[in-house]
Amino acid sequence: MTLRGRLTTAFLVVVLGPVLLGSLFVGTTVATVRRDRAVDRLDHAATTVRTAIGAVCRQLQAVADAVAVLSADDRRVASEQLIARGLATEITIGRTASAPPTHWRDCADPADVGVADIAARAQAPGVTVAAAQVLDAAFVNRLAASSGAEVTLLSGDGAGAGPTESTEPPYARPRVAALAAALPAAGHGDGQVRRTADGDRYVRRIAVAPGQPLPLAVSVPGSPPTGLYALLIVADLAVAAAAVAVARWLARSTTRPLADLVWAAGRVANGELDTRVPVLRHDELGRLASTFNRMTRELRTYVQALTASRDQLRGHLAILGDTLSSTHDVHRILRVILQTALSATGARAGVVLLIDPAEHVLVARCAEGLSGRWDVPEADLPTLRVPLGEGVLGAVAATGVAQRGSRPGGEPPCHTYVAVPICAPPIVGDPLVPEEVTGSATPVVLGVLALYDRLGTDEFDDADLMTLRTFAGQAGVAVHNVRVHEEAQRLSLTDPLTGLWNYRYLRESLRREVERASRFGRMLAVLVLDLDHFKNVNDTYGHAAGDTVLGEFARRIRLGLREVDVAFRQGGEEFVVLLPETDGFGAATVAERLGAAIRDIPVPIDRRRADATGEEPVDRIPVSVSIGIAVYPDHGGTAQEVLDAADDALYAAKNAGRDRYRMAAPGVSPGRPGCPDDRATTRPGGPQTPRQNRGR
Repeated sequence: MTLRGRLTTAFLVVVLGPVLLGSLFVGTTVATVRRDRAVDRLDHAATTVRTAIGAVCRQLQAVADAVAVLSADDRRVASEQLIARGLATEITIGRTASAPPTHWRDCADPADVGVADIAARAQAPGVTVAAAQVLDAAFVNRLAASSGAEVTLLSGDGAGAGPTESTEPPYARPRVAALAAALPAAGHGDGQVRRTADGDRYVRRIAVAPGQPLPLAVSVPGSPPTGLYALLIVADLAVAAAAVAVARWLARSTTRPLADLVWAAGRVANGELDTRVPVLRHDELGRLASTFNRMTRELRTYVQALTASRDQLRGHLAILGDTLSSTHDVHRILRVILQTALSATGARAGVVLLIDPAEHVLVARCAEGLSGRWDVPEADLPTLRVPLGEGVLGAVAATGVAQRGSRPGGEPPCHTYVAVPICAPPIVGDPLVPEEVTGSATPVVLGVLALYDRLGTDEFDDADLMTLRTFAGQAGVAVHNVRVHEEAQRLSLTDPLTGLWNYRYLRESLRREVERASRFGRMLAVLVLDLDHFKNVNDTYGHAAGDTVLGEFARRIRLGLREVDVAFRQGGEEFVVLLPETDGFGAATVAERLGAAIRDIPVPIDRRRADATGEEPVDRIPVSVSIGIAVYPDHGGTAQEVLDAADDALYAAKNAGRDRYRMAAPGVSPGRPGCPDDRATTRPGGPQTPRQNRGR
């Protein structure tokens, strides 16, 4: 059997075996469930029939008792009235010792005396009254309608009893009666369920007992689910046909590499010696591919042409590196780096990893052709991380020394590899370069470029290593330029002393937040904060201490805000906080929390600084803050109006004694400092009084 035939057979066995077993299980389960449902229906029908007959017996007993208690003259008239009302079909009045007709079955003491009527007796002094109900087809039909099953009234209690009245189809009555009569005698057959010989019905006999004097049988349909079995057979045939088609396709796709090898051999025979076959396995096909590749390499006639082509490609790589150095799209740079490196060396797969300075690990940014756990979607590449110093990739990143070899441990599955560091020379004063290497001759490692499994050869050679080093250097310059550009953009929008956003970014953010609040009908709170008597801090303790106070003040602001809140340094000792989707009450809560955070803990400074008296060194400076609050759209319809209103409220807090917050007064035109008075504001934000009246 061919390889394709073996694969097809194995697939069919694996697929069709469970399908057939599942079909058998389903068919068996359905038959069992149908029988259980039939038994449940028969139990319900038997209970209903007993209840109905018991009700009839109680009704007859009540009729007999009612007639018996009457006087002799009234009994006959009462009997006729009760019969006319349908409470009984016949009432007999006789002496005490007299007995009812022999074809009547007594409800209290049933005996095998026929099934024409059921009766109940009542005795009075000197008289016996018996009330009877005829057992006709209408009576049996009512029992069947109430029980939900077919009912058959047997002619007797013993074996050989036939059907007297029945709701069964005429052809089924003899079989049902014979099966019910064959069940054990009364008291023993009740509860047993049998199926007719043709499997058409399930039958249960209701035993004769006091309160239920009739020999009855109930039945429900019991035909097998022929339609379901046919559907299962059709489904099995459809699955078998689909499995055969899939098995043929799978076998054909699996043996396709053999056809590719034949195609490659034909191209080489036609003189196309640049054809290569990847060696992915060490089986017969892998050895055949290795032999094929070695044969093409031994054709020295084409070695010189390949070398010249490679040298020309190196020049193109240098030009490409200069071009990439002016691009600011990091992902695009890395993609071009990897694709060009794969084309230059003829490698099967490759990956580019950059160092994450915060976590000191290599993070995958771009990859092609990887297998194993490294074969992930592009969006999941950042989850592939290699600690510095671990494995080949980590060692190259930690030491900055390129490596090449075969079968690396802990790396993407491959036979051969080459890994080079992506470096950028350090620049004096470069904010992205650590201080310990600034100005030295040691290049800064930004990442690693690794290639795997060169097509057509067993290992990467020195020429491949030199080519990758040249290109990785140019790539390092490009990546470094992008990072410098991003850092410059960040510094242009942040305050270098406090790390908060600066005034330029404040104007843009405030405009954007006001537009968002207007579009969605939300509120925006603006807090303007100013350190009280900050000029005294600089004059008394020096500007270094003032810088320390500003930095600590900014840190405490960040700790007291939510993730969606934004803090800015507007200039000097004045700061601004934006609170999206916050009303005046929420803004006052935040202002009170920030004021307490600044006021409660003095700011630690250098102990070498002395206080104003010059006697004792001071290591902590108590500071406080005044806060003005304005809410969009209550205090202004534009970004500038809201900011001006908050600034006016700040002046009000200053005039009210500092170390507190004030809410902008409603209805006051923004931009006029000092307009709000204390009566238009909320409660003060802190109990402390200012030490001096100098400055803001």
